[in-house]
Amino acid sequence: MTDHVPEPPRGWVPVEHRFAGLDRRTFAPALLVLGIALLLGYGLPALNAAIPWHNEVRAGDVLDLGAGATAVPPVGWQLESGTLTGTAAPASATTLRVALATGGASIDLRGAPFTGSADAFLDQVERSEGDAPGVDGARGTVTTAAGLTGVARAGTGPVGDALDVAFKVGQPAADAPALLVRVRTAPDQFERYRDEVTAFLRSITPGAAR
Repeated sequence: MTDHVPEPPRGWVPVEHRFAGLDRRTFAPALLVLGIALLLGYGLPALNAAIPWHNEVRAGDVLDLGAGATAVPPVGWQLESGTLTGTAAPASATTLRVALATGGASIDLRGAPFTGSADAFLDQVERSEGDAPGVDGARGTVTTAAGLTGVARAGTGPVGDALDVAFKVGQPAADAPALLVRVRTAPDQFERYRDEVTAFLRSITPGAAR
């Protein structure tokens, strides 16, 4: 008659696989999962922060704003999105998206179809988005070196300094595309970038008349 060997209880771990009461066989998968979680949560953001942008604006670069309009971006800033003149795929004035950035400031450009004036376009932007944080000053005008006049509104607040400028570009006609230039800086930093922002705005050139 053979002795009956009882079955080990469910979840029982042989002594040779135990460490501090835990199953050593589960260590490798658990550490792998922990490593992936740490990489996704901390490693990749840190890696992204450590890797500089490699799309720095160089002297002579010119932005394509669509419909023949152009602008000269500040040298040394990073072109995060947008198209330079002379590339294979020209920009569209009515779907334009351009993003420029440097340490404490950014310039974003948006193009849209619009049949009214620049002043009316800025009204529409403010109605659709609400007053942008810090943009609460009186409206004024900005005139570029090419004679294009835009409507500007600026201000400052706890989140930073802000400037919005609306233009009609492409040609001096009611159906010309509209362009919004949105400048944002860290609090009390606008003066540091004023000359570069002013030079950028003055460089905006409308397209030739049809």
